[in-house]
Amino acid sequence: MPIEVNLRHLEEKDLVLQGRLPAAELDLDGVDEMIRAPHPLEYNLRVELFEGSLLAQGRLELRLACECVRCLKAFVHVLELADWTCHLPLRGEDSIEARYDCVDLTPQVREDILLAFPQYPVCDIECRGLRPAAPNSQLQAGSVLRAETEGSVWAELNKLKL
Repeated sequence: MPIEVNLRHLEEKDLVLQGRLPAAELDLDGVDEMIRAPHPLEYNLRVELFEGSLLAQGRLELRLACECVRCLKAFVHVLELADWTCHLPLRGEDSIEARYDCVDLTPQVREDILLAFPQYPVCDIECRGLRPAAPNSQLQAGSVLRAETEGSVWAELNKLKL
């Protein structure tokens, strides 16, 4: 069910839209392999007519299931657009399309959510990543990467005759 506004109702008074939009309506899956949107978008918007345009303001919140790009640990990131604003002209070249006197805000909401996606999702700012596996041992979940200062790799490279 998209976030739609009836223009006829707006002529009488401003509208308040509250609810949840299933994440499937936003078509966010597959955008980033480290981020999924299994939870619905929660929205609380005030919509008004403003000088021949539609003005929507309010709050958007979406809980994202992320995978840390450093250690591959799963975590939840709350994407919140507390002061979301959208100005849509009803006339002119850049006007939004109205169908049966209704305007769909879902494409604009989707675009702004995608712009707010974490570019490099990490579980913690201090996360140092995976620890390299020691010889003859298995890597344990949650291991942390440490900078190795062994000279053996460099010593092997120094043996090369170029």
